[in-house]
Amino acid sequence: MIQSLLVSFRVLLVFLVGFLVSTNQAVAQPSTSDTHFSRSSAKPTTGLLAGSPTITTTDGVKLYAKVEGQGLPCVFIHGGPGSGSEVIEKLAGKELEQRFQMIYLDQRGSGRSASDPLKDYTLARLVQDLEDLRQQLHLTKWVVMSHSFGGIIATAYARKYPERVQGLILVNSILNLPASMESTVAYGYPLLPAQGRPPLDPTAPLPQRYGMVMSLLNQYRLINQLMYAHDSTAQHVKQAQQGIAANRDFATVVTQTAAIMDYVQDFTPATSALLMPVLVVTGQDDYVVGPDQYKAFRFPHQQVVVLAGKHFAFLDNPKGFDEALASFAHQLALKK
Repeated sequence: MIQSLLVSFRVLLVFLVGFLVSTNQAVAQPSTSDTHFSRSSAKPTTGLLAGSPTITTTDGVKLYAKVEGQGLPCVFIHGGPGSGSEVIEKLAGKELEQRFQMIYLDQRGSGRSASDPLKDYTLARLVQDLEDLRQQLHLTKWVVMSHSFGGIIATAYARKYPERVQGLILVNSILNLPASMESTVAYGYPLLPAQGRPPLDPTAPLPQRYGMVMSLLNQYRLINQLMYAHDSTAQHVKQAQQGIAANRDFATVVTQTAAIMDYVQDFTPATSALLMPVLVVTGQDDYVVGPDQYKAFRFPHQQVVVLAGKHFAFLDNPKGFDEALASFAHQLALKK
């Protein structure tokens, strides 16, 4: 079972991370001083208030974070896994920053952040990184917003620190990764040309079926049909990726360690115990997550907005997304 999950995550990372982060981008490397790292010497610091876009976590890893906009503070938890937040900031930042004071964070081993020299990429550690950031920004509460794979991290954070979450915004967010992979297989296979696709054995293990479908979608250059509702959205993402340096250590390491077990849990049952206001934004044709996955969510105080679009529905349908954000931000401000 563990080996099967390792294979499934390896395939997931190759195609989703590779898709979000162009292969010709430079890979950020940890500084030389990180090589001989001692946990006992770590001191949490923040340079954000002094104009430097970094914090140092309680275990000594330097993370890239940037604060922009006005309003209620809102931390953005990117997906990928390991994609970084820069593309989303470039493409959706203007709208986001009109509604919230956005805090763009690149997770450890991702984007513009440093790697962990001790390779701790467990879910518990990523949750603690968020809490380190909140504390160093001296925020009592904040809004937590996620996209895609970031939904797992956001939900785990909300479970551990519910008193710190003023509101939760799940944008095309995965809470049950195996179910999302099943959805991708069911939708992606018919996209393949009939004469070029092998038979799909429904009894084969999920990693095998998922790997075959994603490999062929990549081979036939059909990934965009899975991800985006419009060619223009795909083009905007491609342009935004140009020149971005990306660290992929998290994406690489998590496939090789037991840390992957953290991320394949089904987090939907946990939603019934989370009492903060929740906005769920999903694409009506998002088969990367699964267009019906949100129907399993049981947040007691949730609102669901289904937008015309796919896995990047907030880019496919920016007007609808902004209207949903504006309404939710107003409601949160009234409850502040």
